[in-house]
Amino acid sequence: MRYLGLFKSLCAATICSLVFSLSGLAQAEEKTAIFAGGCFWCVESDFEKLNGVKTVVSGYIGGHVSNPTYKQVSSGNSGHTEAVAITFDNKEISFEQLLAHFWVNVDPLDGNGQFCDRGQQYRSELFYLDEQQRVAAQASLDQLNSQPRFAGQIRTALTQATEFYVAEEYHQDYYKKNPGRYNYYRWRCGRDQRLEELWGKTTK
Repeated sequence: MRYLGLFKSLCAATICSLVFSLSGLAQAEEKTAIFAGGCFWCVESDFEKLNGVKTVVSGYIGGHVSNPTYKQVSSGNSGHTEAVAITFDNKEISFEQLLAHFWVNVDPLDGNGQFCDRGQQYRSELFYLDEQQRVAAQASLDQLNSQPRFAGQIRTALTQATEFYVAEEYHQDYYKKNPGRYNYYRWRCGRDQRLEELWGKTTK
């Protein structure tokens, strides 16, 4: 299977809920999407609230270092970006619906990070796992680009997924483990303020 290595890396010992089997993948309605939208604490929080989303795991993708640490990624030297791997039930929520939710939770006009987090390690990016996802993501991106206010300004990249590395355990569900620190960080970073500026109040 083309992405068996990717699925294996998602099955880190600390993430027991993500156990994939070849037989299960053949029959299950559960699918995986990988998105990067700046701080993975925030992206994880934004997607876990959706009906049909089963798990959201924070991690790293798109770099040139094997098994990168948070320190390596945050320095910008590993080439990775913070991202999330979303397991979702395709009967309850579609990949296209996830894409729509992705756009209104990022700043697609920013090509050098997201909100207060600067650098390519915080870039927004869509990673496709197969041709069907590539076509859907490209159509979604093209639709956004067709809007006069965004035409020619979209900086979010569309890239074939490579190895996804699960981030350290303390990053998983950070917004639940440390709600006070998380909420302060999100407010200080100006994430919701910028999202409201771009998309209106409905994204909160």
